[in-house]
Amino acid sequence: MAILVLALLFGIAAGMRTMTAPAVLAIGAALGRPDLSAGWAFFLSHPVSSWVLGILAAGEYAVDLLPGTPSRKVPVQFGARLVSGGLCGAVLGGTAGLVLPGLLAGIAGAVIGTLAGARARKAGADRLGRDWPVALAEDAVALGLAIFTVALLPA
Repeated sequence: MAILVLALLFGIAAGMRTMTAPAVLAIGAALGRPDLSAGWAFFLSHPVSSWVLGILAAGEYAVDLLPGTPSRKVPVQFGARLVSGGLCGAVLGGTAGLVLPGLLAGIAGAVIGTLAGARARKAGADRLGRDWPVALAEDAVALGLAIFTVALLPA
């Protein structure tokens, strides 16, 4: 059951920043936490996955600060967050034989992260009169949550 809570947390991180959760999961898998070498998600253990997903996450951080970036709640962006959270949840659930429940927990987390993240960011930006400090804080929260989740995974 604890693995499903971790899948939910990864989904929340994915809802806040689409590529952060899979990037941190791939880096953790490359370091053996979780050990994905024998499962269907073995490709995440390869160092190339860590680099590619890390570069995509960094690119997302940069694009997110641009004024013309669409809302995370439009269908394409929302859908990408659901896929990201679902994938991470399924991978984590798969380590305990719970692929489908993990997938669903990851998707639920992505919905929570997307909607709560958007609301918190708008409230913070309205309060500060600027968006970018709140965006950077959200980056840090998403990254911290993903790292925290990997740290809680059984070795």
